[in-house]
Amino acid sequence: MRTIHLAAVAATAFAFPASFAVADDIMASRYGNTTISTDANGVQTRTYYNADGTFTGKQGTENFAGTWKLDGGNVCLTFAPAPSKPSYSFCVPASAHKVGDTWAGVGSTVTLVKGIQ
Repeated sequence: MRTIHLAAVAATAFAFPASFAVADDIMASRYGNTTISTDANGVQTRTYYNADGTFTGKQGTENFAGTWKLDGGNVCLTFAPAPSKPSYSFCVPASAHKVGDTWAGVGSTVTLVKGIQ
């Protein structure tokens, strides 16, 4: 399941057009909203980003959490360890997006929707 989270969250978070900027915080449109990634098999991952650099999410009945930070043109996520899983991290290119947008992610379709869903 860890591999699914890695791919899904990477796709969920970051295939955005560079032309849209939100007051210097490219993640601002995420706060208080839901990023939904749907893979080719119809599996959905919902990710919730917070302004304090934390995130939570769920895929089916499995929950995940961790921290995120911007590093140049990338966003780096570190997943908190779970009882049977170690902590792990990865970085991917990032730029801003608007609520209501849908785009192609890595192996998925991604939508940013208003509110926590």
